[in-house]
Amino acid sequence: MATATSQCPIEKTLKVVGSKWTVLILRDLMEGTRRFGQLRDSLTGISPKTLSARLKELERARIVQRQVYPEVPPRVEYSLSARGRSLSSILEAMRDWGSGGGSP
Repeated sequence: MATATSQCPIEKTLKVVGSKWTVLILRDLMEGTRRFGQLRDSLTGISPKTLSARLKELERARIVQRQVYPEVPPRVEYSLSARGRSLSSILEAMRDWGSGGGSP
């Protein structure tokens, strides 16, 4: 049982990946490095403001790395850090379950 000073590991994970759109952003980044526009285009219905906020949250959590290239206009690419790649088994389990692997 979690106390005020400890936190359930599942709760801790959900604080990082539980926001709307976050798992789908991670899904896309599992396939490789993406630019902001590529992520926005693959996530039908997400606003640029929301995408930017989720990417910043993931960057603060050290799940996503942001690389800025000094070009005109600036090119920014997002990729998963080693910590972010460690979530692959969770996402694969979700994919398997959603594909019918979780049904009796």
